[in-house]
Amino acid sequence: MKIIPNLPPALKSRNYRLFFGGQGLSLIGTWMTQIATIWLVYRLTSSPLLLGLVGFISQIPSLFLLPFTGVLVDRFNRHRLIVITQILSMLQSFALAALALTGVINIWEIIALSFFQGIVNAFDAPARQTFVAEIVERRDDLANAIALNSSMFNGARLIGPGIAGAVIATVGASYCFLIDGFSYLAVIIALLAMKFKPRQITVTNTHPWQRLKEGFVYAFGFPPIRAIIMLLALISFMGMQYTVLMPIFADKILHGGPQTLGYLMAASGVGALVGAIYLSTRRSVLGLGKIIAVSPAIMGSGLIVFSLSRFLWLSLLMMVVVGVGFILQFASSNTIVQTVVDDDKRGRVMSIYTMSFFGMVPLGNLFAGSLANHIGAPYTLAIGGIFCIVGSLLFYRELPVLRRAILPVYDKLGITPKVHS
Repeated sequence: MKIIPNLPPALKSRNYRLFFGGQGLSLIGTWMTQIATIWLVYRLTSSPLLLGLVGFISQIPSLFLLPFTGVLVDRFNRHRLIVITQILSMLQSFALAALALTGVINIWEIIALSFFQGIVNAFDAPARQTFVAEIVERRDDLANAIALNSSMFNGARLIGPGIAGAVIATVGASYCFLIDGFSYLAVIIALLAMKFKPRQITVTNTHPWQRLKEGFVYAFGFPPIRAIIMLLALISFMGMQYTVLMPIFADKILHGGPQTLGYLMAASGVGALVGAIYLSTRRSVLGLGKIIAVSPAIMGSGLIVFSLSRFLWLSLLMMVVVGVGFILQFASSNTIVQTVVDDDKRGRVMSIYTMSFFGMVPLGNLFAGSLANHIGAPYTLAIGGIFCIVGSLLFYRELPVLRRAILPVYDKLGITPKVHS
C-alpha cells in the first residue's frame, strides 16, 4: 500500500494507523458512555455528592493499582494486554446497556460497574501509553504520535458528547451504552490486524517491589519529571472537577437538559482538539516547558469565568478555553516524559505519570461533590480555577532550574537546542 507523503510522520507507520483509526472510533463510544453515566446518575439522585462518588469510584482503582500495573506492563506483552482490557471494557458497556434497557438499573449497579471499569483502566492506561512507542517505527515520530493521540482523544471528545446529548434526549441513555459496546469492536479488530515483532523483554529476578521502588526513585529523583508529575496531580485534583459537576451547570444554572450537557462537554473537546492540533504541528520537544508552565493558568482562568457565567454562549466559550489549557499541559508533559525516560523503565514511569492524573481525579471528584453540597457548584469550580493558576505560577518560577537539569538529557539524545527554550 502506497503511503501518502504528506501524512503526519506517525501515521506513516502501519500499526499506528490501525491503532489511530480503531481507537478513534472506540473513543467516541467511550465519551457517549461517560456523558450518559453522569446524566443518568444525576437524574436518578439529583445529588452532587453522588455525582462525585461515582466519579471517585470509577477512577480510584487507578490510585492504588497503577504503580503495580506499571511493573506488569514492563514485563509482559503489551499488545495482548490491551486486547484483553478492550474486551473487558466492551463487556462492561454491554452490561450497562442491558440493565438500562430493561429498566432495572439503579445507582449501586452503576457504582459497581464503574468500579469494575476503573480496575480495567488501571491496566489499560499505562499499557496504551507505552504501546505507542512500540508501534511507531521511528523514535523521532513519537512526539507526533503523542500529539495525534491527543487529537484523536479530543476529536472523540468533541463528537461523542454531542451525539450522546441527542441520543439521551430522543431515545434514552441506555442506547449510548449499547453504541459504546459495539464501538469497542473497532479497536479490537485493529489490534488483531497489527503485524510486528514482539519487543524483547528483559528477564529479571528482581522482586516486583524492588522494581516498583526503582520506578518511583527514577521518576521522583529527576527534578523535571518530578515537577511535571506534581503539577499534573494538582491540576487533576483541582481542575478536572468540572467533569462531574457539569450536569448541575447544565440543569440548574443554564436551565438546559442533556443536550446542553453534551454541548458543554463537546466545547471542552473543541478546545482540546485545537490545542492538540497545534502540538501536532511542532517538530521538537524544545519549548514545551513554557507551554506546561502557562497552560494551567489558561485552564484556571477559563474555569473561574465559567463558574460565574449565566449565559450559554459564554459558558461554551470558556469550556473551549478550559479544553485548550488542559490538553496543552497534559500532552506536552506526556511528550517530555516519554522522550527522556529510559526504555526499560518506561512502563513504570508512565504508570506513575498516569496515576498522577487518573489517581487524583477521583479524589478531586469526591472532594468537589462534597464541597458543592455545602457551598454550591459555582464556588467549588472557582476555587479549583484559582489553584490551577497558583500551580502555573509555581511551575513557571522553577522553569530555569528544570531546564538546566533536562538539557544534558536532550544533548545525550541528540536533541540539541539552537536556543535553550
